[in-house]
This record gives sequence, structure tokens and C-alpha cells, in this order.
Amino acid sequence: MSGHSHWAGIKHKKSINDAKRAGVFTKLGRLITIAAREGGGNPDTNFKLKLAIDRARSENMPKENIERAIKRGTGELKDQAEIQEIIYEAYGPGQVAMLIKTATDNKNRTLGEIKSLLAKTGGKIVPAGSVSFLFKQVGNINIAVDKNDLYDLEMKAIDAGAEDTFYSNNTLTVYTRPEDLQKIKENLEKARMKIKDAALVWAPLQKISLSESDKIAYEKLLETLDDQQDVQEIYDNL
Repeated sequence: MSGHSHWAGIKHKKSINDAKRAGVFTKLGRLITIAAREGGGNPDTNFKLKLAIDRARSENMPKENIERAIKRGTGELKDQAEIQEIIYEAYGPGQVAMLIKTATDNKNRTLGEIKSLLAKTGGKIVPAGSVSFLFKQVGNINIAVDKNDLYDLEMKAIDAGAEDTFYSNNTLTVYTRPEDLQKIKENLEKARMKIKDAALVWAPLQKISLSESDKIAYEKLLETLDDQQDVQEIYDNL
């Protein structure tokens, strides 16, 4: 990631209307559940859980839904199917490399549905390791900025430990090493920056271009994957 590189974290994110809100809350709840199971139910001591809760709140997820998801993760709710986080590796139209992050209570169902959606556009699931070597995990922090303050905020982000930055549409994206994400996010908050969201994401080491026909097919694939209830995020090397 040299210079002011840019890549899609969540490649395809549609606005939420009432018809989709329940599905979005289900996806966010699963993120919270997984984080609570891995690191406990206290966001003050579980940074992954704090990020998941912040994201849920940004989408106006009700407090009771958040609390229920935490209890499911800590085992306080009995007779609940276990939620697993699985990243599937795939190739889409035009041989675009994809990492499809899912949270599922039935991995056989999820795998079958994703395979079917990929096949309809000429894509396919590939064995673990076939695509992941094309990506690296990084911290990603998005900050709302006024363009007039951009230079000053970039300098503050670099002083806070950022490895790289990118500006687009009134948002300054700050890239960090994975292990530095929490520290840098806290430093930026102390500097009173307006953080929109923060997460660990997968960045492509090199990018490709698609033909117009493959691009249309890929956009269609992204839309259908986005509607699949178990799919959380999609990363690619476009």
C-alpha cells in the first residue's frame, strides 16, 4: 500500500430501507455474538466487541437486540445454534479474486448458497489459500472531514501512527497495521476526530480491471451476495 492507495473494504453497501432492516440487524447481531464469544461480553475489555457494537449503533440497531446478541455469545441464552465466522475464497467474473466473509449457524447451507450464486455468473469457490495470498489484513478507520481541514487531519493521523491515508467524498480513510488499530483509533478520538467506523479489513496487494461485460456481471453478483443473510463483507482486488 504505497502512496495514497485506495481499495474497497465493504465493496457493496446499499442504503437500508424498512424491508431490509431486519436482515441487516441479523447480520450485525451475528458480528456481536462472535465477538462476545471470542473475548467476553464487556466492550471495555473486548475491542472487537466494541467495534461491532459501534457499527450496530451507527445503523440504529435497538439496544435490546445488541444485548441479546451479547448474551448469545457469552452463552447466557440457552439452546442457540453456534454462529461461526468463515471466509470463503472465490473467483468471480473476469477472474476477480474475492474473499467472502460470512457469519453462519449452518455452514453447509451457506456454502451451498454461495456456490450457487457464484456459478450463475461464471464464478467459483476455490480451496483455502488460493486467493488469500493476494490480500493483506489492515486496520481501516473512516473519518468525516471538511476538505478545508484535510491536510491538518492527515498530519494528525500520521502522527497518531497511520501507515497511509486516502481522501474521498468528505471521508478520510486511515490505514493501520492490524495490531495498531485500537491504539490509533483511541488517539484519533482524543484528537476529537469524527470517526464514522473502524474495522479490520482485507486489502489487495495488486489490483485488476474488468471488461464492461464482466463488470456488469460482477455488480449483479455483489448485489445477490449482499442479499444473502449470512454474508457479512466482500473484499476483492479490483
